[in-house]
Amino acid sequence: MITLTTYAWVPDFAAPLMRAFRVRWALEEIGLPYTVRTVALGPEQKSPAHLARQPFGQAPAIEEGALTLFESGAIALYVAEKSDDLLPREPIARARATAWVFAALNSVETWIQQLASIDFFHKKESWAKEARPGIEKLVRERLSQLEKALEGKDYLEGSFTVGDLMMCDVLRILDHTDMLANYPQLSAYKRRCETRPAFQRALKAQLAGFQKAV
Repeated sequence: MITLTTYAWVPDFAAPLMRAFRVRWALEEIGLPYTVRTVALGPEQKSPAHLARQPFGQAPAIEEGALTLFESGAIALYVAEKSDDLLPREPIARARATAWVFAALNSVETWIQQLASIDFFHKKESWAKEARPGIEKLVRERLSQLEKALEGKDYLEGSFTVGDLMMCDVLRILDHTDMLANYPQLSAYKRRCETRPAFQRALKAQLAGFQKAV
């Protein structure tokens, strides 16, 4: 059975956005049972035991048998490979779904995370006020490109894959803004992903875990 390592507690604003959610969601989509191990922020996350799982002291990480794996994208792909529900077997479709995972992390999250970091942690700093308009412009450019890629489709490749799972979770980082309101297809896409039963189960489990730790 897979053991998922995540944080024992995070601030309220971060609880629904913790990257362990991506792993939970993938596991819920394919109906794979898992157990959860928690580490506390601070000394425990820098302990030798946790660094053996996650070299940078972050979360999530998973263990299954002899395998220890870190980074949410790598873990999501590992889980997706266990079921056709998230990763098609046909080579071209499989490659396309995988490409969208990397696009979510590299082409989209890179800019969205910068914007979120300013808004959550540096909003009052002068450098952040100067940098934000430029970063927001880049985020909007990516959203426009993604909106175009979705034109006429429910999901990025027609049917839901691990690429959609990752892309939706990246878009959720913008929930503290109204930026998606200007992109109707993208907004509908995000809602479509979020209404999936597996999404709802994963989010409930993630939030319940943090509430239990309080």
